[in-house]
Amino acid sequence: MTAELWQNVPLAPPDSIFKLTAAYKADTFEKKVNLGVGAYRDDNAKPWVLPVVKKATERLLKDDTLDHEYLPITGLPEFTAAAAKLILGPDSPAIKENRAVAVQTISGTGANHLGALFLSRFYGWNGEPRVYLSNPTWANHHAIFRNVGIEPVDYPYYNPQTISLDFDRLIDSLKEAPARSVFLLHACAHNPTGVDPTPEQWEAIADVMLERGHYAFFDCAYQGFASGDLDKDAWAVRRFVEKNVPLLVCQSFAKNAGLYGERVGALHVVSPDAETANRVRSQLSVLQRSEISNPPSHGARLVSLILNDPELFEEWKRDIVTMSSRIIDMRKELYRLLTEVYKTPGNWDHILNQIGMFSFTGLNPEQSKAMVEKAHIYMTGNGRISMAGLNSHNIEYFASSLDKAVRGEL
Repeated sequence: MTAELWQNVPLAPPDSIFKLTAAYKADTFEKKVNLGVGAYRDDNAKPWVLPVVKKATERLLKDDTLDHEYLPITGLPEFTAAAAKLILGPDSPAIKENRAVAVQTISGTGANHLGALFLSRFYGWNGEPRVYLSNPTWANHHAIFRNVGIEPVDYPYYNPQTISLDFDRLIDSLKEAPARSVFLLHACAHNPTGVDPTPEQWEAIADVMLERGHYAFFDCAYQGFASGDLDKDAWAVRRFVEKNVPLLVCQSFAKNAGLYGERVGALHVVSPDAETANRVRSQLSVLQRSEISNPPSHGARLVSLILNDPELFEEWKRDIVTMSSRIIDMRKELYRLLTEVYKTPGNWDHILNQIGMFSFTGLNPEQSKAMVEKAHIYMTGNGRISMAGLNSHNIEYFASSLDKAVRGEL
């Protein structure tokens, strides 16, 4: 009887990124390169524990007042308050007017899930929310919304012909979508393209969203990590709040604090007034209670220390610059190799113009496949690479292989 219950469960395909990583680890080729996983690596291709995180960890270990009791359902208060100030700004009108609700989540994925679940319950149109995701977007976005009963729709974002933002079609989509639709926007360092709107384009996007009564669902996984400047990377979110665009924000500390495995994140819902905020908070508490009951404490305590201690905060900002600068240097070097050394056919300005961890190289599926199978360079089939996987030891081999792929010589 037990076997009969489960025998018809279909075999799910493996996650594409983790499948790439497994293939990379099994590969014995000396010059193999892993450009699939979205995690920071130092110049020796090793994970980097931020020095400020080491300091914060030492302080926690010496703190005899700490215990392992449950956190409140909405998380560690010192963490959520500081996290809200980080993304919304310390002088944000939403914070000053007590209309911003912050809930600690299981990193950015958990924030996206809780935000999607909240929309599925309380932001419906005849029980069917209209949610639009950028094309392309982080692969997990589709799964997250489908898991809460929302079938998302893609809106045009990236133009593969120009390897840039498809701005006109994006604006048209905003104008043509039914009023009060939800549009998921990447706050900075768009995943997977690395293509962001300019400030002027963000203004236009906000204006159309206000005109149509749309709701902004911001996903912010790379604040500070993208440009090296925490405030610059939060500009779009803060500007939307200033313009009173209805929104929520999903926040992650996986990349910018290197706390991938600690799963530290937050969901921020900006409400029109304090009374509404209280009701939103109550419902988020109910949803959170039914799913994880209480969020984990260790990662939140680490981030709370870093955000609330002026000395640690300044050191964290320096660590962020270290990571973002190395990635920017790799962009510059890759561009130099392709344009000056190998004189690779095509225009490669997009390597410099894109921002953050990922880059859409412009390679087609056939060329990307050749990079994996013949050059042992592990990247996704759509031509996306993690710039963090490049370093001074492998970038010349990567550029040479890319050049050969473009010329059809691999």
